[in-house]
Amino acid sequence: MENSGKGSDFLYLALYAFAGFAFELLLANVIEPLLGITLESMTTMQNIVHWLITSAFWGIFGCFLIHVARKKYGFDIMEEKASLQGQQILLCVLSILLMAYVQSLDWGGFRPLIEFLRQGPMKFLFQYIYYFFETFLFSLIIIFGQKAFEIWFKKKNIPYGGIVLALTWGLGHILSKGSFTIGLLTALSGFLFGAVYLIVGRDYRKTLPLLFLMFVI
Repeated sequence: MENSGKGSDFLYLALYAFAGFAFELLLANVIEPLLGITLESMTTMQNIVHWLITSAFWGIFGCFLIHVARKKYGFDIMEEKASLQGQQILLCVLSILLMAYVQSLDWGGFRPLIEFLRQGPMKFLFQYIYYFFETFLFSLIIIFGQKAFEIWFKKKNIPYGGIVLALTWGLGHILSKGSFTIGLLTALSGFLFGAVYLIVGRDYRKTLPLLFLMFVI
């Protein structure tokens, strides 16, 4: 399959993926309030429905962007397959441990355990489904952003996708969470996520589960 896309085409795809996150803001701040539902007053079932609707939209929208990249620009994100060597495995393990340490400082302990105790089994399960689809969508920002800048600068060993993710999804948390510290930490995490994409040789079958683990640990 011949790649026919320009750098700007892939940057637009990355920005469209980022724009997809706005759906949850629309759902939480416009649609749900019209139905008399607010984040503060949500029941467990309403919260689960919110996560499922958001996850479904992110999943469908992300698959649509993948389809556009493949059919229109000849870029298949599943094309790369890589066998990891010892050094790559070590770097992946160190990245996971680094994220676990940073998360523990932010959460005051092991994040998954804290969320499980706080949410209970049912909410915990559906929240982590939601986290998976969030990971899926921001992984596309990395991949398309990486492709765009590689076309422009012809260098393939710089985590451009991580930089794009840091400047969009990462710093976007300043507005969505109302915290500069959270936004900065998320931006730094985004840069690391982009580096991991390169570490595993752009193999998306390895990238997605690794990013999900790093995001939730």
